[in-house]
Amino acid sequence: MEPKRNHIDLSTLVSVLMLMVLSLGVVYSASSTFAMEKWGSSSKLMTLHVIKVLASFAAIILFMRIDYKKYRKITKPAIVIAVIFLLVTLALGGEVKGASRWLRLGGLGLQPSEFAKYALLFHICTLFAEKKERIRDFKHGFMPVMIWIGLVTLLVLLQPNFSNGAMIFAVSLVMLFVGRAKISHVALTFATMLPLLVAYMLSAPYRMKRIMAFIGFGEDNGSKVNYQLWQGIIGFGNGGIFGVGPGESKQRDFFLPESYGDFVFSIVGEEYGLIGTLFILALFLTIMLRGMKIAKYAQDDFGRNLAIGITSSITLYALINAGVTLGLLPTTGLPMPFVSYGGSSMLFSSMAIGVLLNISSQTDLHPRFTLDFFRRKQAPRPEPAVGQVF
Repeated sequence: MEPKRNHIDLSTLVSVLMLMVLSLGVVYSASSTFAMEKWGSSSKLMTLHVIKVLASFAAIILFMRIDYKKYRKITKPAIVIAVIFLLVTLALGGEVKGASRWLRLGGLGLQPSEFAKYALLFHICTLFAEKKERIRDFKHGFMPVMIWIGLVTLLVLLQPNFSNGAMIFAVSLVMLFVGRAKISHVALTFATMLPLLVAYMLSAPYRMKRIMAFIGFGEDNGSKVNYQLWQGIIGFGNGGIFGVGPGESKQRDFFLPESYGDFVFSIVGEEYGLIGTLFILALFLTIMLRGMKIAKYAQDDFGRNLAIGITSSITLYALINAGVTLGLLPTTGLPMPFVSYGGSSMLFSSMAIGVLLNISSQTDLHPRFTLDFFRRKQAPRPEPAVGQVF
């Protein structure tokens, strides 16, 4: 049978497009000084970002037209390819700041962990749909899912990429809960993995310094270790309620390193103030609420779990990024979805949003009224027979 196609959820689409459009101005402002100094053109990074935004918009349009049920047949090959990419990245990946996180071909770069994150999410949802109640069986239901979760998480951690690895594991735990796995199994997994993650986090001196600086100890109370964080907080302070105005940031001028990347939210706070930051967070809140409503009305368990997983991943990344730039969480390398400069994150997140919109088009949230519907509404009602009460 052909899937029932209604209208997509416009609130979700408009929220994502607004984040993309806002990112154009913010990324240009945040990167202009750095680009001028390095390449002699203030619009160098902006031009690349525009291309990525357009490609991401095209990805949304493409993936929202593909029936989400078709992905069930290809999630296993996708997760196998993702694992191969991660292995190749460990062996041959380009090294940036001591970590092998990128595969590069000519001038193009791909961060395989972004692909692996969604490949794992889709495959988990497929396993849930196939196993149904058997997911509550530890040996034949729960463990096969955990093998994939553990493998992908481990390969990302080995890059090393603690922040992405920890987030992949956290989203996976959410999906285990949503997929009706036994709470005791989830709790056992969390209790087993948490000490290992903590030990891994503390194994590298730079990660240890970040944690010590966050809690107020370490060299110069963390002012040197958390230099980027303090500069980001200064940006929020400069912005006040209404901001200093678009393009008027002072922190971007070599005070805040890579301000167009993971700390772009600080530039939003400086240039657009508290009002701007709340507006950005309101857009992510809209995506979260609409995504959960789409999940509620999804046609099947696969669509319901997929909608929850996509929504949880995007909103959790945004929440963690905001918490880091505000100094509420230790510094990590997570981007703000659809806002930070970076092609892999924006492209794969856009593909996921396209899938979420396709799920919404197969719910009754926004019914498509056909010509037959209006004909029935306009047709004259039959005259009641004698003695008959309507």
